[in-house]
Amino acid sequence: MVEEHNNLYEVAITRLPGVGTQITRQLVSYCGSPQAVFEAPPGKLLKIPGVGPTLVKNLASGAKAALLQAEEWLKMAADLDVQLLFYTSPKYPDRLKQIPDAPTLLYFRGNGNLNQRRIISMVGTRQISSYGQTITERIVEDLKPYNAMIVSGLAYGVDVVAHRAALQAGLPTIGVMASGPETVYPAVHRKYAERMLTQGGLLTENPFGTRPDAPRFPARNRIIAGMSDCTIVVEAALKSGTLITANIAHSYDKEVMAVPGNITSPVSEGTNHLIKSLKASAYTCVQDLVELLNWDLQDEAAAKAAHRPLDLAEFTDDERKVLMVLHQSREEQMDNLSWKAQIPISNLASVLLALEFKGMVKAMPGKRFAILV
Repeated sequence: MVEEHNNLYEVAITRLPGVGTQITRQLVSYCGSPQAVFEAPPGKLLKIPGVGPTLVKNLASGAKAALLQAEEWLKMAADLDVQLLFYTSPKYPDRLKQIPDAPTLLYFRGNGNLNQRRIISMVGTRQISSYGQTITERIVEDLKPYNAMIVSGLAYGVDVVAHRAALQAGLPTIGVMASGPETVYPAVHRKYAERMLTQGGLLTENPFGTRPDAPRFPARNRIIAGMSDCTIVVEAALKSGTLITANIAHSYDKEVMAVPGNITSPVSEGTNHLIKSLKASAYTCVQDLVELLNWDLQDEAAAKAAHRPLDLAEFTDDERKVLMVLHQSREEQMDNLSWKAQIPISNLASVLLALEFKGMVKAMPGKRFAILV
């Protein structure tokens, strides 16, 4: 009941007029919780940076309607078994949380762990060639030993081939949608979507009743790019939504890989361009990905750690806190590490640098840190 009560205010704050993602985070950070935002007096709200009289007026006038809307959606969520993941929820994707325009609230159906140790996004053209289909299936099959989660957009072409291959390989797979959580688009992929609910799931930032209109797809693509360790582009035209996704991933300082293709094929122009412009590394075999993301070093370190206890006597208090957190999870995003170890982010960088010099941790792509013992 407490969680449902919290969900009410978490959903409601996303329905307030004029309150976007950044202001929501600011309000919750200063007030302590979404409920506290609704209960805060105007004088307190006006002291928050970025909050002015117009916004305070919108909060007051829109609060009742927002709460009524939230109540309705909570009932729909319960009926359809939809989980409501506010950005402060432990189930919210940690990798996605690091990007500046991450959604405040996600709607999730399924059983997948959105913070699985290894997550790979696969994107590409809707006009997939036989070469593209073979390569997509091979990539997924080769990821089986690494137990990677496969993320894509449930669209025609590369997306659905990747999802289908993941289901066949027994890997979890997440479909990120541009519609509301109750709407599978295209409808012809419903049979795969239903299977994904028990082997991954369906994820969207769009509330109930949202149609998959064209402008929502680029926004959907930033979630695909933001919630994984690496985005692999299989086939893409030079001007396409797929290249938008790759460019978004690149702008987030995420790893991007592209499959080289036939220089006479229109659907290889995009992938070849990404490689040529140094926005993507070439994917020719799974070892390319393993080495890019240091998975081999991680597995080697994990094997060593399993046979050797961690001796903390020679480290400072802050170093011990970091090592204890990483010993449990093996790797963490810097922001999560700061929170779990209770070390301010301003101090954490120097602590991690000291541990790197001591050969205890290693910096990974996307501001992640892994323990090496």
